[in-house]
Amino acid sequence: MSDKRVSIGPKRNPQSEAAILDAATELLAEAGIAGLSMEAVARKARAGKATLYRWWPSRGALLLAVYQRQKRADPHADTGTLEGDVTAFLRTLLAHWSRPEGQVFRHILAAAQGDADVAEALATYRAARAGALRPMFERAAARGELAPGAPLAEMTSALIALAWYCLLTDDLDTDPGRLARVLVGGWTAPGTG
Repeated sequence: MSDKRVSIGPKRNPQSEAAILDAATELLAEAGIAGLSMEAVARKARAGKATLYRWWPSRGALLLAVYQRQKRADPHADTGTLEGDVTAFLRTLLAHWSRPEGQVFRHILAAAQGDADVAEALATYRAARAGALRPMFERAAARGELAPGAPLAEMTSALIALAWYCLLTDDLDTDPGRLARVLVGGWTAPGTG
């Protein structure tokens, strides 16, 4: 009996997608990002390169798909305060990056410095993450925690930058509550902090 997967048309075949992501994960573990190519993944997953490129237009997009698959669900908690929300976000993210599978993102950030495909995929991912974080700041504004006209997009970027800084400097055991207090302290409206 053949172990070849059957096409289900234009939709992604979950079995093929899992095989491709498994293959990419194994190659990352064996050879690191430098050893991960679309050709090697296709060969290891017994999938066509055209399928990989149709689902992930670049190696960078595939790398980020592997990272997102390994990441545990990270709903952005509504704790009732911006400081609490930022603390919960940082606690979850820093804990993930402290685990072996979380280290993939550090390698993605490094690879993005010299690989245009990875840099482009990372920029797309960052924009999506900023969009997912924005409601946290919108809730704070609606509660009156932020000064009128607070720059929500820049605040979201600052939170992402702080998290990435902790990863890049290997400061993952820092106190998320302390980081949140420092970051949010400059944003909150007088009398709300």
